[in-house]
Parts: sequence; C-alpha cells; structure tokens
Amino acid sequence: MAKKVVATLKTGAGKNFTRVIKMIKSPKSGAYAFREEVMHNDNIKDFLAAK
Repeated sequence: MAKKVVATLKTGAGKNFTRVIKMIKSPKSGAYAFREEVMHNDNIKDFLAAK
C-alpha cells in the first residue's frame, strides 16, 4: 500500500505534496500517537507548529 502512495507522489502532479507524520502526546493517558497527512509543501510548517 505504501509503495503505491509513494509512486503516486512521485508523478508530475504530486511533486508539490509531502507525507508528514507528527507525534502527539495524549493529555489523558500520556501515551504518544502519530498523526499522518499528505499535504501541500506550503502548509508543512503550519502543521508541525500547531499543537
């Protein structure tokens, strides 16, 4: 499954998009979870800066 997504992102239309993974700590249990999104390169800094 991941190979197909990566192959799709490498085409001419997908060069401006990146898969971003952010680690988030749960306030209730203290456990860590991962949030993953495919987004435009211009929005990456805002995504990583937001809590």
